[in-house]
Amino acid sequence: MPQALRVHNFMVSSDGYGSGVGQSLEHPFGHANPADLFSWAGATAHWVNRTDPGGTYGFDDYCTRDFTWNIGAEIMGRNKFGPQRGPWENFEWEGWWGDDTPFHTPVFVLTHHVRPSITLGDTTFHFVNASPHDALAQAFEAADGKDVRLGGGVATVREFLDADLIDQMHFAVAPIKLERGERLWDSPDDLADRFYLEKIPSPSGVTHLFFWRR
Repeated sequence: MPQALRVHNFMVSSDGYGSGVGQSLEHPFGHANPADLFSWAGATAHWVNRTDPGGTYGFDDYCTRDFTWNIGAEIMGRNKFGPQRGPWENFEWEGWWGDDTPFHTPVFVLTHHVRPSITLGDTTFHFVNASPHDALAQAFEAADGKDVRLGGGVATVREFLDADLIDQMHFAVAPIKLERGERLWDSPDDLADRFYLEKIPSPSGVTHLFFWRR
């Protein structure tokens, strides 16, 4: 099987926003309440950030388990790594996740202001100033035959969609409206010219959207 670029468990509001306005260290999603977007995933048995036993099984849990299946590397935008803009003021900030990151693979952070790579546990972050094609080539090589996950945020997903590089996508649409922020789409049906789309509602209240290439 050829390597694929996949989006997994990307949270989005019913009006198409992946995050709100005013991102900061204290508010990674701006004015959006993370619990409104992530509660379905946090309740599952296999959510990557779960530290205690328990959790639900069923379709939501199937989606969270698929997050790590056959993934050998991740690509993310700088604003998923942290809230800073412009040149790095210092290198002390090492991301939102602490030493035990949810990635456990090489991660390629897209930025116009590169910095030395850092390793936290079994995750190494590489900071690259590269086009989507070049970043994906680096990630595929690091993934050692496995697939690459595209982590976001919204601008990064849109950039790779515009470059026609994404093979599969999973979005979880929460039953809330953000009204402003980083907008992914006007309607998921806008992508129907390039992708098959299946919509599956969950008892948790979210609707799972699965896209795969035509």
